[in-house]
Formats: sequence, C-alpha cells, structure tokens
Amino acid sequence: MARSPRRDLLAGLTVAIVALPLALGFGVSSGLGAEAGLATAVVAGALAALFGGSNLQVSGPTGAMTVVLVPIVAQYGPGGVLTVGLMAGVLLIGLALLRAGQYMRYVPAPVVEGFTLGIACVIGLQQIPNALGVDKPEGEKVLLVAWQALVEFVAFPNWTAIGLSTGVAAVMLAGARWKPGIPFSIVAVIAATVIAQLFRLDAAAPIGDLPSGLPAPSLGFLDASAFGSLLAPAVAVAALAALESLLSATVADGMTVGQRHDPDKELFGQGIANLAAPLFGGVPATAAIARTAVNVRTGASSRLAALTHAAVLAVIVFAAAPLVSKIPLAALAGVLLATAIRMVEVGSLRAMVRATRSDAVVLVLTAAATLILDLVYAVITGLVVAGALALKAVASQARMEQVDFRPDLPGEHSDEEHALLAEHIVAYRIDGPLFFAGAHRFLLELSEVSDVKVVILRMARVTTLDATGALVLKDAVEKLNRRGIAVMTSGIRPGQRQALDAVGALELLRLEGREFATTPEAIAGARKHLERAGLLPRTHHRPHRIRKAAR
Repeated sequence: MARSPRRDLLAGLTVAIVALPLALGFGVSSGLGAEAGLATAVVAGALAALFGGSNLQVSGPTGAMTVVLVPIVAQYGPGGVLTVGLMAGVLLIGLALLRAGQYMRYVPAPVVEGFTLGIACVIGLQQIPNALGVDKPEGEKVLLVAWQALVEFVAFPNWTAIGLSTGVAAVMLAGARWKPGIPFSIVAVIAATVIAQLFRLDAAAPIGDLPSGLPAPSLGFLDASAFGSLLAPAVAVAALAALESLLSATVADGMTVGQRHDPDKELFGQGIANLAAPLFGGVPATAAIARTAVNVRTGASSRLAALTHAAVLAVIVFAAAPLVSKIPLAALAGVLLATAIRMVEVGSLRAMVRATRSDAVVLVLTAAATLILDLVYAVITGLVVAGALALKAVASQARMEQVDFRPDLPGEHSDEEHALLAEHIVAYRIDGPLFFAGAHRFLLELSEVSDVKVVILRMARVTTLDATGALVLKDAVEKLNRRGIAVMTSGIRPGQRQALDAVGALELLRLEGREFATTPEAIAGARKHLERAGLLPRTHHRPHRIRKAAR
C-alpha cells in the first residue's frame, strides 16, 4: 500500500471523530469516568501506535475491556483498576519477550465468534441504566444490574433519557446502512446534546465537568500490599488485551494487501501503552477492532493515522472539555448500544452454527460463559471444549482393522500352507493416532482376539504415539502373552520409539525377539514361532528376498 500522509491525516481525523463518543462512553461504563476514557485514548493510542506491531492498529478503551473492569472497580476501587493496568502492562511486555504472540493463531474461530457475541451482549446490558436514565444499581452481575435498572424505570420512567438513547442508536444504525462513510455517532451525539441544551431537558443527565487537559503523571495510586490480590485481575486484563489486540491486527491484515503485523511487537506496544495510561488516570487499553476497521477503510497506510487520532483527541481534551462535558449520558449509552449491535455479525454466526455441531456448541458455550462468568473464563471454557471436541474427532479417525497378510507372505506357498498359517496368525493394521483420547479402544479390541497363536501389529501408519498409547500397547502385549498368544510388530517409526522405550514396551518386544522392520519379516518370525511350538511342520525353504518396502 502506497503511503500518503494526507490520507493518513484524514483517516486519523475520521477515526478520532468516531473514537470520541466511544472513549467517553467506555470511560463512563468502566466506573472511572469520561476523563479516564479520554486519557486512555490519547496516551495509550499514541504509544501503541509508536511501539506496536501493526501499522494500521488503533488502540484505546474498548467495550471488552470495560466488561472486565466493572467488577474490578466494584471490588478494588479506581486505584485498584489503575494498578491492574500497570501490572497488565508488565505482563504484556513479558509475553512479548517470551514470543507468545504466535500462539494467537491457535484460537478457534468459534471461540472468537462466541467471545464477540458475549461481549456485545454484556456491553448492551451495561448501558441499560444510562439508557433508561436511572442510577446504576449496585452489583457486579450485569444481568442482575440491568434487571434492577429496568424495574426502577418501570416505577419511575424517564422518557427523555430513553428517547435520546434510542434516537442516537437508531441514527447510527440507519446511517451506517445509508452512508457508511459518515461518522453518524458524532453527528447523533452532537444532535442529542443540542436538543438537551435547547429544550433544557433536566432529565438528561450530562457527563459532568471534565479537566481541561491530562493530569500530571503520578504513581500515587499504587499500593504494594494489594499486588497479591490484584494479580489474578491483572492476568485477566493482560490476557484480554493480548487476545483482542492480536485479533484486531489480524483483521486489519485481512482488509489490506501487503500489510502484516508482528504479533510479539504488538504485545510489546500494548504493554508500553498499559504501563503509561494508568499514570495519567487512564483505564487499561487494547486495540479496538471497530476503530481499526474505520482507519483502514478511510485509507490509512501508516502509523501516522493512529497518531493523528490520538493528537486530535488530545486537542479536544485541552480545548473543548467544557462542550464535551454537556453530552448527555443517555446519548453515550445510545452510541454503545448501537456499537454492541453492530459487533454481532449475523452472517458469521450463522455460518459457524451451520458448519458442524461441535462449532455450534463451542460458540454457544463461549458466549454464555462470557455473559455469566467473565471474558477470560469464557475464552478458557471455549478453548477447553474446542480442544476436547477436536481430540474426540481426531481419535475417532483412528482405526485398527484386520488385514490379509498373504500379499506380504515371504516365499512361495501352497493353498494348504496359506490356510494353515491363517489358522494361527492374524494381522492388524493400525491407522491414525494412538494416543490418550482413543488408545483404550484398541486395548479392548486386541483383548478380544482369540483362537490364534500369533498377532502381528502393523504400525507403519500410526501417525502419533504418546505415553498412553505406548502403555496401552504394552498392556495388550502382556495380556495376549499371558493367554499364550505371541505379538509381533512391524514398521515402528523412529519418532515413536522413545515413548515405547520409556514405558518398557520396546524392551518387552526385544526380549522376545518380536520387533521387526517390515511385515514380511514379522510373518517369517511368526512362522518360526509356530514351528518351535510344533504347530507347523519344520520346512526348509529356498532363500527368498524380503520386500523391504512392505510394512
């Protein structure tokens, strides 16, 4: 993408207009106030643009982060949130140094979609009190808080607030369909503010006084004795910042040609941003998918656009704080309600649900966990369930089937000899992974073998073998041996020998002289065993050539 400073400046200005009501709204929703959201957008937005791993990423306060911060504010207060942000910054830098960014690619799409759907629901529910014009009820559970706010509204309805919030949301949603390039969020907020001032709508509570500028950096909020209790929230904030930032950067890459982000550098940039934002009273930050998408669509090609966005917001903080302070809270609630609705991609959700039953289960569980528990537990739940279902699917692909060993029988034999050998020897070919998720099924199948004297296990097609699979194989060999059935193996791969050797399975086979490189050699060994047992007549065959390629 060719760089154009003029287009970058225009893109940055556009993103700033879009980001202003969001920064104010998320600051209010977090519990630290609109000024905290602005400080985060300015400080974190600039530093993440400078030090991050994406040329197009726009960072600041986000709805997902707000969801995590609300219970932290309720339990530890504003100082606790600032401390958590600082600790999260250190953790993010640590993740960058450990080069953990590459692991983002392993998060399944249904987990991301369910996570996004859950966040959208939580953001929408968080706006209910301000949208209805009632005081926010006490509590951390968003469903309960929204219900209590609804009950209070029914008792004492505030039609002014609900009119402003629904009006702003409707303008944004309709405008996005009509003219996607126009930032209808700021248009709607300005209109709502003008209406509230012209008609002296006292029921429309404003944001309130804002400082004309950023506060001086300070560490006065730090309480070293609280570090231990704040570690878990800090891990949650860092995990969310990493997940959302890397997801946003991936989305930005997909919207452009030739742009590729550095995941570890992006984590480092977010770490620096979160170290600095609390010093100015800002909430923890992350990359914002919606603002990043606006940045890309309006022609941004370098970091200059994100830096311009932060600079414009800084000018607003210094020059227009008195005007911004008059914005009704209900109008900001309308912005966030519309944002939550637009986060839900119905087409993507429908595709995920229709893909497979497992994908649908993972998506629904992740979304429900986001709504009921919290975001980090939701992602963990989604990953665990997705991993378990994936293991089940992989294990179900593995199979063991009886095969005719006649094509691999060395030498020339009559039909009578073939029949006599088939009476005493059975060969099984194992295909696919032999690991903990499905290994015991093979043990049950092998244990049921009867009426033969030799079992040949052809293992050349075993793709994965772990300790559980090796133990199962050893147990099967020992059980069959106790029943007088000898077990021969062929085609064990070099990469699988370590697991077999660690549990003693390889030693067991070696002691009996029953491990062979190829299937013809295993069949020859089985015949010798039957001859020694007196079950086959001893014969002197002509020397023959064993087919080395057969396994």
